[in-house]
Parts: sequence; C-alpha cells; structure tokens
Amino acid sequence: MWPPHREAPSSRAEPGRRMAGWGRALLPPAALLVVVQLVWAPDPYGEECRTEMYPPSGPTFKGNVPTYVINLDLPPSKRWDNLMHDKKTEVKTVVQNIKSIVNTFFPSGKVVDIVDNKLAYLTATLPYPFGEELQGIANSSGIPLGEILIFNIFYEIFTVCTSIVAEDKTGKLYHARNLDFGLFLGWDVKNNSWTITQELKPTVVNLDFQRNNKTVFKSTNFAGYIGMVSGVKPDLFTLTMNERFSLDGGYIGIFEWFLGRRDGMWMGFLTRTVLENATSYQDAKEKLAKTRLLAPAYFILGGKNSGEGCVITRSRTDALDIWDLDIKKGTWYVLETNYDRWKPPLVLDNRRTPAMKCLNQTKPENISLPTIYNVLSTKPVLNKLTVCTTLMEVYNGHTETYLRECPDPCSPW
Repeated sequence: MWPPHREAPSSRAEPGRRMAGWGRALLPPAALLVVVQLVWAPDPYGEECRTEMYPPSGPTFKGNVPTYVINLDLPPSKRWDNLMHDKKTEVKTVVQNIKSIVNTFFPSGKVVDIVDNKLAYLTATLPYPFGEELQGIANSSGIPLGEILIFNIFYEIFTVCTSIVAEDKTGKLYHARNLDFGLFLGWDVKNNSWTITQELKPTVVNLDFQRNNKTVFKSTNFAGYIGMVSGVKPDLFTLTMNERFSLDGGYIGIFEWFLGRRDGMWMGFLTRTVLENATSYQDAKEKLAKTRLLAPAYFILGGKNSGEGCVITRSRTDALDIWDLDIKKGTWYVLETNYDRWKPPLVLDNRRTPAMKCLNQTKPENISLPTIYNVLSTKPVLNKLTVCTTLMEVYNGHTETYLRECPDPCSPW
C-alpha cells in the first residue's frame, strides 16, 4: 500500500500570505467581503481529477509545437538565426506588449528609452556565450538588443508553474510540467484571458541542441529566450525550473546585477549550463544546489535510476531543502508549484493540493506520461496562465509539448 503524501506543518506565515494580508487591509469593506468569501468558500474552479485526456484533444488542447535544431558548432551569434527568422514577428508582438505595459506605469516613455539605449551594454557582462547569443537574436530579429535582454529577464520573475517527477512500480521515472506565464501582465476582458499568456503560445518551440550532429540536450522554450525552463539530457537526467516566491526575490538580485554585482547567475542560464555540461544526475544536483543565483528558485530534477528525483529549494545563496524520492518511505513522487513544501500555499493559489490528490488517486502502478497529463489537465492545475504542458522521459530524451487552453469557468492562476 502506497501512503499518500503529507506535508510537514508549519506555524510560520508565508511571505506571500503576509503580503496578501497587507493588501487586503487596504481594501474597502465590500472588497474585503469578496476576498473573505473566496478564502473560505470551496474552490469555485476546482473539479474532479481528469481522466482520458491523452492523447491531447478537445477544448483544453490548442496545438502541437515545432522543433528546431540549435547547432552548438556555429558561432553563438548565428545559432538562433533560423528560429528567429520564423518567429521574429511573434516575438516582436510579445515585446511590444511588454513595452505597452511598462508605458502604462511610466507614460513618459523614459523607461523604454533606457531599455533601448542604455541597457544593451550589459549583455557584454554576461558569461560566454550568452551575450553573443542575445546579440545574434537582436540582429536576426531586428529587435533592439536592450529589449531582447529585458525579454529574457522577464522569465526570471514572472513564471508560475507546476512540476512533477514520479516513479512507477518498475522504477521507471517520468517528469512533466505545466508552464504558466503572464501573471498580472495585462488582462484581455473580451477573451477572458491573460494577454501575454496568449501571445506567448505561438512562440513555444521544442529545441534540439546538437554538437557534431548529435543531441546534447533538448528543451521546451519560448523563441528569443536563451535560458532553459524545461529540458532533458538523454539517458542522464531531466530538469525543470519554477519560480520561488520570496521577499528576497528576483527583483533584488536583478537590481544588484544592474548596479554591477556579477557573482550571481541567472536561473535560466544555470539550468542551460547544467543541461549542456553536467555529466550525471548527481553532478547536476550538486551544481543546482550550490551555484549562487540572482533569484530564488525551485529546481526539479529527475534521473535515470530508481530514487533519482528531487526538488531543490533555493535561496539566492544556498539550498534550503532537498526533497528526494524515497520509495521505501512511500514518496514515489515529488511535486512543486511555487511555494515551499513545508508551508501552505497561498490560499488563493492552491494548485498543490488538487495535483497531489490526483496523483494519489492515480497510484504508482498506473503512473505514466498519459496519466500525469491527466493530472496537469485538472483545474486549477490547468488555469488561465497555462501556456503549455511538457512531458519528458530520460530514456532517449523523449519529449512531448502541447499548447493548452483553459475553457471557462477557469481559475485566472
């Protein structure tokens, strides 16, 4: 009998919850009443665990994504040319929307002017080959280098996701994630959706990074973004990255980076470096746990052998917790959204509980990529921010990615 997972209780208030409390204290009584009703009422967007959602079809499936080869034997400035030739219009749409949002808060246009004319020089401070690749993307797309830089920074601070590593009864490992992006970046009232979320879907691609015509690693990416949020190194390990909400958050590290501090690494650059250079699950685990970061993060790592799966909870400087698979103790999966596992999730953003409920109902004897897809298709795990679902197996670097849609009624996050 496989016991269900249980979270360690904690009496400490979560930073996000404290911040939410401050916000509610400033609301008028009518708005406070609505919030209280939302907090104490059953989840209005919840549903029973989905079944038979795979192969993807129907209203929650928006389409497949194309695959591109990134040739690591080419000069860094040329590696992304083919992709950007095909996707530059879609990337320009997203960048323009980001600029419009910035101009809404800073209507003078000075912030965008600084981005276009003053920030480009910072790419020269990035470790090789990242600065050169960003310059190449700017050249091939016609988008100013400063805007390409900001486009990449956005993924460090606005990613809200659900990641799972699970092991079946035979010791086979599966890794999957919902990539949720676009929180608070413009709400489309007419279509009842996040604007950036919808505009990002045409930019999603599967990438096959090759050297000497052989795959080094694969990833699911947004065109124009050179870091990695999901990837697999064939026959070695799988990796996803989730944002970690913290008061010592990415904004602080990014601000320090702008001011000249260079001892922290971008999350997406670290995951890409690990996918390209790590030689084993343990090597990847050590690098992800010990490298200084610009922003706190969760790294969800899967290996090729039984028991090789973990969630690494990171501050900017240290690994605060490493949660490993432990089959003997009944831990046959690890799951991460955007909250520390020893704390309750934000009451208005509880994707963890329904995802765990569905995994526990599935059980290890039935776990597979199709049944995990069912879990990730269950609201509110699937929500208005969900751009795509990626399914991975380490053996032969198997990857599937599907664009998603969350029909109403659907949680905004």
